[in-house]
Amino acid sequence: MDHPENEIWLSPITTWEVMILAEKGRIQLDATPSAWVESVLATLAFKEARLTHEVALKSRAVQLPHQDPADRFLAASAWVYELILVTADRNLISSATHFSVLPAC
Repeated sequence: MDHPENEIWLSPITTWEVMILAEKGRIQLDATPSAWVESVLATLAFKEARLTHEVALKSRAVQLPHQDPADRFLAASAWVYELILVTADRNLISSATHFSVLPAC
C-alpha cells in the first residue's frame, strides 16, 4: 500500500458509516466519532470519491444480496471511479460484479 503510485480515495459514505458504527457500539474509537473522523481526515492524504448522480445511478445496478444503501454507494463509487474497494464485508467481497475488491480480512 505504500507504493508511490497508490492513492487513497475516501467516500463521504465511509465517514457516515464509521460514525454510525461507532454510535451503535460496533466499533470502538479513542475519541468521539466526530473528533476521531476529523483527526483522521486532517492527517490522511486522500482524494474524495464524490457522491455524484452517476454513482447514484450505478448504485442500483450493483448486484448485492441486500439493499443497504451505504454498501451500494461504496460499491458504485469503486465502479465509477475505477477503484479497488478495500473491505472486510463478505457481501461486498462476494458480489464484486462491476467493481474490484481487495479483501481486508
